[in-house]
Amino acid sequence: MRKTTALTATAANQPLAVETIQRRDLRSNDVAIDVTFCGVCHSDLNEIHRPGNKPLVAGHEFVGTVTETGPDVTRFRLGDSVAVGNIVDSCGSCTMCTAGQENYCEQFPTLTYGGTDRIDGSTTQGGFAREYIATEKFVYPLPENLDPAGVAPLMCAGITVWEPLVRWNAGPGMTVGIVGLGGLGHLAVKFAHALGAHVVLFTTSREKASGAKQLGADEVVVSKDPAAMQAQSNRFDLILDTASAPHDLTPYLRALGLDGTLCALGALGSMEFDPLALLIGRKSIASAGSGGIAGTQAMLDFCSRHGITADVEVLPARDVNTALARLELNDVRFRFALDMKEL
Repeated sequence: MRKTTALTATAANQPLAVETIQRRDLRSNDVAIDVTFCGVCHSDLNEIHRPGNKPLVAGHEFVGTVTETGPDVTRFRLGDSVAVGNIVDSCGSCTMCTAGQENYCEQFPTLTYGGTDRIDGSTTQGGFAREYIATEKFVYPLPENLDPAGVAPLMCAGITVWEPLVRWNAGPGMTVGIVGLGGLGHLAVKFAHALGAHVVLFTTSREKASGAKQLGADEVVVSKDPAAMQAQSNRFDLILDTASAPHDLTPYLRALGLDGTLCALGALGSMEFDPLALLIGRKSIASAGSGGIAGTQAMLDFCSRHGITADVEVLPARDVNTALARLELNDVRFRFALDMKEL
């Protein structure tokens, strides 16, 4: 086994502390990654607060540099810049995996942290650490023209909104709505705009209008304004709902046009809507989660071509507890990235 330092949660609702953890020795197809930047996601916050899963090292969207490779590794060499997302293994043989959707592996994918290693049964620990060991299949080349700190959140927030935009063919001639302008929402606006769609942001805050248009939104609708929402009826081909707080989906279903789709990515545990709003217009509610290897690579290639990264506030690793506290208050524009180099 090898050792590294990590920002570790030892108990629910307690500050993270620097601890020494163990990583596995490299297997034949593994790469060792010196983690440079790691994004901070709401799911990290939820897992840190959850009792019964400690000790826990969170972090599932990160970038770094290859420092060592196993003998069978062919895709990476020492010094390569790479990125890793929230999935680090899958069975590779089920219908989902063979379809290129390893994120839906029927035996459940191995998560970057809190997952079960498929070979030794150990619990995976995440990227809030100085080093990570990963199977090369789930490691991606970091686009050379993009800011590494801004790439890190693409590996979770980015792929989460990229997959449904591609699945429902967002592009020229389509009107796409984005609900919420957080970590997921701001990337959804950037992606939909770059894909050529007419982009409308739904937000509870009028103050976000100018910033949203700078990101690529063509219109901004304040969702707290009943008249403004009524005016959206029957006009959208696709709406991505990224809002994490529980809310009524009915106004957004009414905003869909004939055969339109509302893809819920945020508050999945508490969907509430008027069934008639779904029925009238042959509308659909759908969802999506993360992405497979091919989809993730396609997203990174697209981002490289269009110069897209997440808007991040970079904090030193020692300020992780500040980042978590501010994230809980939604006090970030739009994602934190921890600089892990000092750890």
